Amino acid sequence: MTFYSFLLLIHVFSAILGMGPGFVMIYIVNRAKTMTELKHAYLIRNRLHNFVMVGGTLLLLSGLAMGAIRPYLFHMGWYVTSLVLFLIALGFGPVVLSPRSKPIKALLKSHTDDKIPDTYYALAGKLFFYERIENIIFMIIIALMVLKPF
Repeated sequence: MTFYSFLLLIHVFSAILGMGPGFVMIYIVNRAKTMTELKHAYLIRNRLHNFVMVGGTLLLLSGLAMGAIRPYLFHMGWYVTSLVLFLIALGFGPVVLSPRSKPIKALLKSHTDDKIPDTYYALAGKLFFYERIENIIFMIIIALMVLKPF
């Protein structure tokens, strides 16, 4: 096995580890019926987010390392487009998602009734809209990586 093949293996495993959990994070919290269930769902969601962060970091580093070993990749449209889309998705976290998740976290800490308040659904709807956009970006990246269309 060459070093490049090893990096490719790390890259694929990182994609599974980093992107896979991200695709189910909305589903996990959408199934909650009570505030107790919702708080537990967000606990699970936060734990999954650790996998997303580690996998995403390894994904970026292994992808850039493969580009450093084979610099012609930086002239391939699918590679450059995937990298740009990944960086956009990476910026979604602190710029778009974090400001929309902070009010939800505050609500989860302060709300004492077991009924999920209507304000949660409004806040979650805004957050999940942007998470779905990010998931679409990741699906485009996966398609580009597999198909290498240009």
